[in-house]
Amino acid sequence: MRFFLAFLIKNYFFFLFLLLETASLIVLFNYNHYHNSVALQATGDLTGSLTQFSDEVSDYFSLQEQNANLAKENAHLRNQLKSSVFITDTNFFFVDSIYKYTAAEVINNSVHRNANYIVINKGRKHGIEQDMGVISEEGIVGVVTVASENYAAIMSMLHKDSKVSAMIKKNNQLANIRWETGDYRYGILEDIPTHIELQQGDTIISSGYSFLYPKGITIGYVDVYYDHEEANLNKARIRFATDFNSLTHVYVIQNLAGEEIKKLQEELLND
Repeated sequence: MRFFLAFLIKNYFFFLFLLLETASLIVLFNYNHYHNSVALQATGDLTGSLTQFSDEVSDYFSLQEQNANLAKENAHLRNQLKSSVFITDTNFFFVDSIYKYTAAEVINNSVHRNANYIVINKGRKHGIEQDMGVISEEGIVGVVTVASENYAAIMSMLHKDSKVSAMIKKNNQLANIRWETGDYRYGILEDIPTHIELQQGDTIISSGYSFLYPKGITIGYVDVYYDHEEANLNKARIRFATDFNSLTHVYVIQNLAGEEIKKLQEELLND
């Protein structure tokens, strides 16, 4: 207490100045309408700026949660799509869902290697298994290669061994897509019949001939068509619909008829 009193006595001129300055400002703003309005406006602007800043900070930190919720909602909507339903005629008519979509968050990703993989935060306990197709909001992403209890690894389309059965949307012609190591934005559409002419911007979709993906999922768009008259089949460079360098959320596709299709294919191969 003694040191505090000594400090006040030593600096009493400064504190007296602050007291008189504060008193004069109170008198000025209380009895002068112009200065009062200026003070209110300045205070309002400062309060508004601080409130806006606080809201922006809150929005930023809640953005990840909002994105996750949107991904879950989109997965639910995908499960209701007409393309997720198949019809079988027996003695009676019934409809059953064949594709189930599970939303997941990307926690690791690579795009500059020859063999790129993606890791997601869903695993076996969420129903994720090996050989399940994976898509994004924009298009095809890859296929699950291994799943642990809580995580799964996806072989990206940006992999030297990746090959996807595709279809040219405008004429339903079949082709295949692979990735030439290098640029994550582009792939190669090959095995194009020579009588087919492609234009820049033509849409390439999944063929549905694989149990991994439903028919009609966008893969990419023709960028350059390579027309070789002497070849039996032509090629084209496509721009992938999925931006692999900015993936945050994906959807893992479970084909509920996948095991039956696999068994049938194995029986055909063994004949």
